[in-house]
Amino acid sequence: MKLLEYSSKEVLKRYGLPIQPGEVARTQEDVERILGTLKFPVVIKAQVPVGGRGKAGGVKLANTKEEALEKAKAILGMEIKGIKVKKVLITEAVDIDKEIYAGVVVDRRSKRPVVMVSSEGGVDIEEVARTKPEAIHKYAVDPILGFPPYRARELAFKVVDDPKLAVKFASYLVKLYNAFVGLDAQLAEINPFVIDKNGELWAVDAKVIVDDNALFRHPDIERMRDMDYENLEELEAKQYGLSFVKLEGNVGCMVNGAGLAMATMDIIKKYGGEPANFLDVGGSSNPEKVTKAMEIILRDPNVKSIYVNIFGGITRCDDIARGLIEAFSSMDVKVPVVIRLTGTNEELGKKMLEESGLPLVTASTMAEGAQKAIELASK
Repeated sequence: MKLLEYSSKEVLKRYGLPIQPGEVARTQEDVERILGTLKFPVVIKAQVPVGGRGKAGGVKLANTKEEALEKAKAILGMEIKGIKVKKVLITEAVDIDKEIYAGVVVDRRSKRPVVMVSSEGGVDIEEVARTKPEAIHKYAVDPILGFPPYRARELAFKVVDDPKLAVKFASYLVKLYNAFVGLDAQLAEINPFVIDKNGELWAVDAKVIVDDNALFRHPDIERMRDMDYENLEELEAKQYGLSFVKLEGNVGCMVNGAGLAMATMDIIKKYGGEPANFLDVGGSSNPEKVTKAMEIILRDPNVKSIYVNIFGGITRCDDIARGLIEAFSSMDVKVPVVIRLTGTNEELGKKMLEESGLPLVTASTMAEGAQKAIELASK
């Protein structure tokens, strides 16, 4: 679950990170009310789940109330990378002297959280890694031992020259790590972490991504889910025990098991097709889940064919067959469906589908099914 900037700052503030005063506005009335509580100049920032806001005109500095109202009006309703801006964050501006990057992320190679800092703040860390990798300093944290303050100070002194400020910055790195662990985050990032002209530190921009699988421990974070930018199909699928991610292709996929689902998308790509989604019906699917999966896939107008690829281990092929029969009886399926069934109760499942008379295209192998689905999608 990716938190927008204003929500990221709210949760990081709980852990003691320095966040400048500000509030979110959805209307011009909100803007006017908020401006009455802040000191000028202020910064008005579009709240959308994409990068590049500044380049798109979604971040503006305003020195007066009139200027702020005008710029907020221009940002509210604009589109950034195809996403409409429905809210803005208005904060007191910071007189920037130095920008630093600070972040904590899960490193799959070392299998540890990694704390990263860079003197190249305000720039995408991916760009820094590509053009100036020596500017990034890292420490892989042993999750049992935690992040010792002396390790934080070692990192801090690599990017902050003033000893007193470096020690203070180190204390904030520890707090950022504590937030990362406490929130079950996959990423906790402040970019930039700013030193102002008065020698104060501020987390000017923030990004937090929380592991969806841990949200049951964080109902307060779950409530921060911004429905303006969430994919409703993905949320609905989750309620039914389905793992669904919408993609841009035209071959719908219904598969059991995340690994097989990934392999199915790969083989569709291999033969020149484009998957329309990732959809894992799980290892203990039932007919209701299969019906719901079909319903969600068919909502996508880009889907021109559906590939049902089932390898029955825990999943029973007759359950999949029963779900498909119910789906066809309860909805108007206008796109061709290719099915490959193998594994537990395979013969029973195939028999049920044959006797149902459904207009299904069968395949005996995974590759054959992918090729047939791609061919049918192109007609």
